[in-house]
Amino acid sequence: MMFSVVTGGAGFIGSHLVDALVARGDRVTVIDNLSAGTRENLARHLENGAVTVVTADLLGDGWEDHLEGAEMVFHLAADPDVRQSAVTPGQQVQQNIVATERVLDAVRHHGVRNIAFTSTSTVYGEASVIPTPEEYTPLEPISVYGATKLACEALISAYSHSYGIRSTSFRFANIIGPRSGHGVIPDFVRKLRENPRELEILGDGSQTKSYLEVSQCVQAMLFAVDHARDPVNVYNIGSEDWIDVTAIADIVVRALGLSRVKYRYTGGERGWVGDVPRMLLSIDRLKALGWKPGIGSRESVVAAARAMASGG
Repeated sequence: MMFSVVTGGAGFIGSHLVDALVARGDRVTVIDNLSAGTRENLARHLENGAVTVVTADLLGDGWEDHLEGAEMVFHLAADPDVRQSAVTPGQQVQQNIVATERVLDAVRHHGVRNIAFTSTSTVYGEASVIPTPEEYTPLEPISVYGATKLACEALISAYSHSYGIRSTSFRFANIIGPRSGHGVIPDFVRKLRENPRELEILGDGSQTKSYLEVSQCVQAMLFAVDHARDPVNVYNIGSEDWIDVTAIADIVVRALGLSRVKYRYTGGERGWVGDVPRMLLSIDRLKALGWKPGIGSRESVVAAARAMASGG
């Protein structure tokens, strides 16, 4: 049994990670301010006492001592809204960069030897090499969100080298599935439930990106943490193919049992400020370690759309 702490563990990806940690026998403490996550995402673990939840904001005090004795910290807590980061950049700096530094300092203070961090494909900006490998340079994010995650990666690298902490950072493609309240699929489901005759699609619908179902993502994370051996490790996580936004709209419409839905495009190649129109990550480094996804982007989108259409 390992004692693992998960920041943001009541959220979308965090709660699925907690499911997997409990299933393999870990003792788990979740630290979450519940601004995006919910206790309902962890309900069955709370009922049987498998998980302890500490309701706290990482910018506040009082949560740090819950890292005492932990062997692993999974740091997922963040403000994940790329679109909103252009509107309230200061909030993202606080919730992402400052909060990460506080977690790192608590990790150092309590002698935790391992940390895993959820970064993002947006650190690459508009990459000229697709599929984009981890070695790609220059890293020039075009969103405040991407910039904050890149800054967090730099802090983690510095703490790893300075204090002997092994770190693993994951640059995610679009992770989708049950419990998600953020992203293109929940957005489409919400809009179509409000108006089943017309769907607003941000941009021109040709934005083409990689998507991966959340359980596959969690499998990749745990496999990498268990097998990575360098002081600082960075892995892309995504599928090996991609799908465009209009095709996603078609899948969601079918999942909801609708037909003859009119699409209304807002226009332009970007859906919002900071949107990267084309993204596909190379996962060769993760495959060399011994893991590859079992499904691709379309299958992931179909599974996520069906789950959300049924209330998941």
